[in-house]
Amino acid sequence: MRILVTGGAGFIGTHLCNRLIKEGHEVICLDNFFTGQKNNIENLLNNTQFELIRHDITQPILLEVDQIYNLACPASPIHYQYNPVKTIKTNILGTLNMLGLAKRVRARILQASTSEVYGDPLQHPQKEEYWGNVNPIGIRSCYDEGKRAAETLMMDYHRQNKVDTRIIRIFNTYGPFMHENDGRVVSNFIVQALRKQDITVYGDGSQTRSFCYVDDLVDGMIKMMNKDNFIGPVNLGNPEEYKVIELAEKVIKMTGSSSKIVFKPLPENDPTRRRPDISLAKEKLDWQPSVPVEEGLRKTIEYFRQVVNKSN
Repeated sequence: MRILVTGGAGFIGTHLCNRLIKEGHEVICLDNFFTGQKNNIENLLNNTQFELIRHDITQPILLEVDQIYNLACPASPIHYQYNPVKTIKTNILGTLNMLGLAKRVRARILQASTSEVYGDPLQHPQKEEYWGNVNPIGIRSCYDEGKRAAETLMMDYHRQNKVDTRIIRIFNTYGPFMHENDGRVVSNFIVQALRKQDITVYGDGSQTRSFCYVDDLVDGMIKMMNKDNFIGPVNLGNPEEYKVIELAEKVIKMTGSSSKIVFKPLPENDPTRRRPDISLAKEKLDWQPSVPVEEGLRKTIEYFRQVVNKSN
């Protein structure tokens, strides 16, 4: 198949492009390089099955494809709050443009939504039927509400125009090719530990997250894309719950670092608990994560060791 991946030079997009090429597909990678990096996909640039287009999805584009994975959007608070208007435009105008393309060429389109649609959840763990607890006027809303609006667009195009849509809600994912200055806990802790800097924990570290290794997530994405008669939304994440302080201690131990943990105030609207209920993914997609956190962290630490060594 010919497959379009928007945000294909980003963290998850890079892994997805590599996987789709391995499976024998033709891949068009679209990226405006706001957070994506060309060196992420360097190994694919000479592959005849791979094409890279520098493009911003807030502008329409005409292509002929069979499937569209819509991943384009900065996903870490540091990046999406840098230009909040642009973030919400990417989520709304970008999704509209991709849905218009899918409608025109009759492609199946998968929207990479997020656990952020649940906000600071009052239900735990989060099931797909939960509507969320989101502040529509907070500093995170450009992303949270942007992704919620993107899901609305996917459903409306499906109901009104019979576009073949899929929605996944991605929970915290980590692995190689994460941005060094990503600002999310796994990359933050690893980079700080490798540089022997203080490890910054916001709040008292008792807030929880669930961490899914990127290979597991890509498996789930591909299964969802190729599943007939199920449009979602479906949670994709690891239901194992970790306190942020536990993760910091684990990273210090695994890197052999002398870093100390320091505490800073919790940012506004930062969720206190986050854990997916993945029973729907198990039932419909026969999917669940298989990479243990220790193994995933080891691979991620190896990757960041090279990054940090290069930048020193």
